[in-house]
Amino acid sequence: MFASKMIVLLLSLLCFGAAEGAKILGVFPIASPSHYILGSALLKGLAEAGHNVTMISPYSQKAPPKNGTWREIVLEELAEEMKKRFENPNLFQKRPSGPLFFFFFLNNNRNAEQVLAHPKVQNLIHSGEKFDVVIVLQFFNDAMKAFASHFGGHLVLFSNTAPNSMLNPLVGNPSLPSHSPEVMMGYAGRMTFYQRLLNSIFKFATALNLNTLFYYRQNKLIQKYFPNPVDIADVLYNASLVLVNSHVSFSDAEPTVPCMMICKNFLDDAKEGVIYFSLGSNLKSKNLPEEKRDALLKAFHKRKEKVLWKWEEDVMPGQPSNVKLGKWFPQQEILAHPNVKVFITHGGMLSTTETVHHGVPIIAIPIFADQAMNARTAEEAGIGVVLPFDDLSEETLSSLLEEVINNPKYRENVKQRSTIMQDRQVKPMDKAIYWIEYVIRHNGALHLRVPYLHLTWYQYYLLDVFGFILLFALTAFVITKVICTHLCSRTRTRKEKTN
Repeated sequence: MFASKMIVLLLSLLCFGAAEGAKILGVFPIASPSHYILGSALLKGLAEAGHNVTMISPYSQKAPPKNGTWREIVLEELAEEMKKRFENPNLFQKRPSGPLFFFFFLNNNRNAEQVLAHPKVQNLIHSGEKFDVVIVLQFFNDAMKAFASHFGGHLVLFSNTAPNSMLNPLVGNPSLPSHSPEVMMGYAGRMTFYQRLLNSIFKFATALNLNTLFYYRQNKLIQKYFPNPVDIADVLYNASLVLVNSHVSFSDAEPTVPCMMICKNFLDDAKEGVIYFSLGSNLKSKNLPEEKRDALLKAFHKRKEKVLWKWEEDVMPGQPSNVKLGKWFPQQEILAHPNVKVFITHGGMLSTTETVHHGVPIIAIPIFADQAMNARTAEEAGIGVVLPFDDLSEETLSSLLEEVINNPKYRENVKQRSTIMQDRQVKPMDKAIYWIEYVIRHNGALHLRVPYLHLTWYQYYLLDVFGFILLFALTAFVITKVICTHLCSRTRTRKEKTN
């Protein structure tokens, strides 16, 4: 395996040189608006800084950057397919636990193959172009890191989540199961013995799965869709830079290696305050089971506050007079309004980051993916409470609304976190652009390399050392037992002869 280097930057979307006119390729192939929003913000920032940017994505940019050069390779079919998936009401039904959900994605190469086989992407691959930097979304698509080798550019990884088992081993970032909860486990902060046990099993099982199945299948895609393909090991550990969507204002401190006009009147006139309810860009409120929707309606109907509800249809049966519907709301402008008392959210990373930035407490109703971990982290930080979806009822929601709105500790805690998030020496966008340009200036920044990236996963966790110690101990025990048995046998023989 080819060792490399990285420096982790802690980024937030909300807080927005030297290498002029570089050619940059951004590969953000996941058909999820939450993945696209952060990536497109970074690439737009690079274009506005004067770089020549190309972005592969299922979405198109409605407001292209005014400066620099901007080109999009839009994979519309992926967005339409994903949209149909999220129209499925079964998303709100009880599903396999987080780890099973994680391993489903871990062994699903469908998205990566769809992207690499797409005619537009194949045209780019065979275009003969070169790029100085290739930025790849780190999300079950490791075959796409071969774009960097193919186009002769330095590899930059972009993660929408905090460091995890899919990312840390690739850059030598220390991450032990004793103190680093895995995203899909839904744990936060200090774990109990039982949680540490499950977290450890999950982390080691992930490492085994990655190294025996997932990377093997991703490598097959590289061999199939790239001319003159390289082995996945040649690109997997060769990232020059990693950009991570994490900050100590919300996430636990982690060791890192060196790398609204349409709502204004409604909000202004809400003298008793506003409750904002949204399940994000993928989940659809219209697909809520009827009993859960009725529970929300009854709980909101009893409130004196006004309610903004992101609802994907024109009408809602039984809509209370204090509830305003909208197929889309300018979320940041809403959260920034002083009359907003609480945000009822699914707990997605972007929504959580935005609510911390604007200092609004939450009631989190996580559904899947990293939402449970985000929700538990928020609860542990004292900036909100968790309402499991199965427990959602008129009574539980009403009780939690009373608690979060009327107990000042939640707003005080989230305001403190907001201050921490905004207290930056350098704006995150400026910092990201600086380090990407730094990688270009220093030809991949090899001096940021950490020395232990050449270790395999079992060497990193000292499994070979522990195995040797165990084998040595067992061997010594067996030898000692054989010697003792032999000596005892000889002693008995002498006694018998003496008698």
